[in-house]
Amino acid sequence: MGEGDRSPTIVDAQSGVAASFHGVRYHVADVRRSVAFYTQHLGFGLEHQQPPAFANVSLGPLHVLLSGPGASGSRPMPDGRRQEPGGWNRIVLRVTDLPLCIDVLKKAGIRFRNQMEVGPGGRQVQIEDPDGNPIELFEPAR
Repeated sequence: MGEGDRSPTIVDAQSGVAASFHGVRYHVADVRRSVAFYTQHLGFGLEHQQPPAFANVSLGPLHVLLSGPGASGSRPMPDGRRQEPGGWNRIVLRVTDLPLCIDVLKKAGIRFRNQMEVGPGGRQVQIEDPDGNPIELFEPAR
């Protein structure tokens, strides 16, 4: 069968279903509070907001989609399960001086999930946004 003989399908096994990376969605209780957290403490820029339902903040190519209770991306699943913040999957932000970042964020009252961990690839710590969504700060080994 030649290239032009392929029948069209919804999923093309050679190119996949995804056109590109769009972002990471985090569920939040208060969109304005979350925008302030990401922009003031972590250096994200505000791309777009429609409080109280939604905001998009970015850091380089990473877009975090902050979905409030009224957002379409926060609606319950068909079986009734509610989408909630938290969990263990997380975004990872690279930093250049992890101890300094820890000191600055502790002074700002940011919640930490753990103490700094050190491994062969570098060192890391987990913090939480105001709704309990995890963020890992990572400094690669030198």
